[in-house]
Amino acid sequence: MKFLKLFILIGFIPAILYAQDPNYSQFYANPIYMNPAFAGTTELQRIVANYRNQWPQQGNAFTTYSLSYDRLLDNRKSGLGIQINYDREPNNVINTSWATVSYSHHVQLGMETFMTFGLQGGLVVKQYDVNGLVFPSNIDQISGQISGSLPITVTESRKTYPDFAVGIVGQNKRTFWGISAHHLNRPDESIVEGDNKGRVPVKITALVGNRSRNFHHGLLSREFTLSPNILYQQQGSFKQLNLGIYMIEKSFLFGGWFRHNFDVRPDALIALIGFAREKFQFGYSFDFTLSKLSNYSHGSHEVSLTFFLGAKSRKNLQNRLLIPMI
Repeated sequence: MKFLKLFILIGFIPAILYAQDPNYSQFYANPIYMNPAFAGTTELQRIVANYRNQWPQQGNAFTTYSLSYDRLLDNRKSGLGIQINYDREPNNVINTSWATVSYSHHVQLGMETFMTFGLQGGLVVKQYDVNGLVFPSNIDQISGQISGSLPITVTESRKTYPDFAVGIVGQNKRTFWGISAHHLNRPDESIVEGDNKGRVPVKITALVGNRSRNFHHGLLSREFTLSPNILYQQQGSFKQLNLGIYMIEKSFLFGGWFRHNFDVRPDALIALIGFAREKFQFGYSFDFTLSKLSNYSHGSHEVSLTFFLGAKSRKNLQNRLLIPMI
């Protein structure tokens, strides 16, 4: 636990390592978290609940929760979404709560081509338990005893700040793409006196994917839909590439992702399973760690629940995105 506390400490001192946003493995099961332009991209009203437990063998080391609601507005050209999030880091040393409001506007470019632009604004509350922090200077190298005071001056134990994001997604026939930028105002979250490097780096997310037409598999005559995807994220010096594919067979969904952080060893393999009906969707994923943290992290669990409300219109919705369901 001493190592874990020290790791957290290093993680939140910007002069050593810039902070990173919590990441989900079921990217499309938390759409407005990934890109505000996804707000209102389904005909029915949508409620999504997400839970992620990272490093489960270490207790509740990194746990993240989110709950969102989004809908297509009556004019059929705009979408609105709201989301609340909570992220807890080991031993409750850092707890982050934030709420966002997203607005999107759809532009029809052709019978099978459209684009959606999104804006997002939110408020973040970040709380630090400085009593749980341990510095190397506090540890006796012989006995291992912890003593002494913090070798830094902490100005406050809570930071509250606004946060803003923009995004765009588009679709041409059965191919979709998108790009978003979070933390446009680069808010300052440092609590260390004199620190001038505590600003959150802008996070860039880019994606492209496709949903192939249904086809039959040999004599079984079973219909499948395949959806290959590429997703790239960058925040400060952190870079991540995700390559994945989904397979949909009636109500059942299967998928897998390969995640690489541009290190010597790949970061993880992600396995996904899901079940979907017209008004309900469930997804579960597990991250199998491949990096040097594999002996410590023991992977990650993630669960998503999606509910659709209301009744479909008799009119065909031209600009419905064909994104994967999990």
